[in-house]
Amino acid sequence: MDYQFLSRTALFQGSEPDQVKEMMKCFYAREKHYHKGEIVLYMGDLVKDLGLVLSGSVTIERDDLLGNRSIFGHAGPGQIFAETYACVPGEPLMVNVVADEETDILFLDIGRVLTTCQTTCTHHSMLIQNLLLASARKNLGLSERIMHTSPKSIRGRLVSFFSAQAARQGSQSFSIPFNRQQLADYLEVDRSALSAELGKMKKEGLLDFWKNQFVLKTKEDK
Repeated sequence: MDYQFLSRTALFQGSEPDQVKEMMKCFYAREKHYHKGEIVLYMGDLVKDLGLVLSGSVTIERDDLLGNRSIFGHAGPGQIFAETYACVPGEPLMVNVVADEETDILFLDIGRVLTTCQTTCTHHSMLIQNLLLASARKNLGLSERIMHTSPKSIRGRLVSFFSAQAARQGSQSFSIPFNRQQLADYLEVDRSALSAELGKMKKEGLLDFWKNQFVLKTKEDK
């Protein structure tokens, strides 16, 4: 296990690699590998572990009875998922977690994470604070998704999403964690209609793109 990498993640921020190694003994930590497209967690599962992506990435999504897919989030290396459900015993998972690529995940027992022990009190307490902060950020992300799906037009949703990405990455040139289908699912629009709208925006000189790389254009760029 790469304790140096773990010490740099948001969850273990403030802890040294040897301290992380010590905590692993308490958390019933286990690693698991998943292939691209493999379901990590199923809707309806009862979970008691939070997941931390070591490599690769996962998408948090949901399919309704009619087969319509909605995407609620994405987790890449160093990011966590399922912590909210793990903190509520008996609450069934309302989403699927799917591996986007070859992915390695570290699972940690949430009950052990939230209960400090005598040998690791100081940095364990810091980890709990980090977990609260990470969960708060994810809640903000869900609120942001509501904001992006509020506009009635596809262009309005794209502009809202791209503007947020540019602001977050501090550049008019940025990458997004979704392919076209995933972006359509995230914004709750038809993929063909989304692709057509992106084409129109590119033709009008509003943006340029290649796969998941985008550049927003200003009046000076035209």
